[in-house]
Amino acid sequence: MRIYLPSTVTELGATAGLPPRLVHAVTPALRAALPDEDDEGLEYAAQLFAADDSLDHLEPARTGARRVVVAADVPEAVVDAVEDGEAYVPSLVRLTTTVGWDDVACAHVDEKAAEADVVAAVAGDEAAGERLADRDLLWYDVSELPRLATTAGPRPR
Repeated sequence: MRIYLPSTVTELGATAGLPPRLVHAVTPALRAALPDEDDEGLEYAAQLFAADDSLDHLEPARTGARRVVVAADVPEAVVDAVEDGEAYVPSLVRLTTTVGWDDVACAHVDEKAAEADVVAAVAGDEAAGERLADRDLLWYDVSELPRLATTAGPRPR
């Protein structure tokens, strides 16, 4: 099962992999919510939901912040359904185990030019959030992620 993990640039350098969390995937609920989308469109929708959730992992006062979504392939047995609730979206599932880097396919990361809007959106600026929604994330191969973590990570305060 392909999952999309909301993440941070700093986590891209974590040697132990990515710990359990709420993630996004193409679920039956997402298929029902977007019946006219093909598989590629559904995967893109799940990725966009994860990009929105990645803002929750960032600190508003930091600079150098970017939205990060890590795409990984995991067995369905390590993913649990999430009940309807306040933060429910149809692609939301719970990852129950750490994802190792061998399971990661790629990452999608904001370009540097998006940093100001990311920081503003995390601080609650709705207009910045709308501008981010119009931005595409850049694709990075898994082999590029450790370098990205050291060259594009948040700057110290």
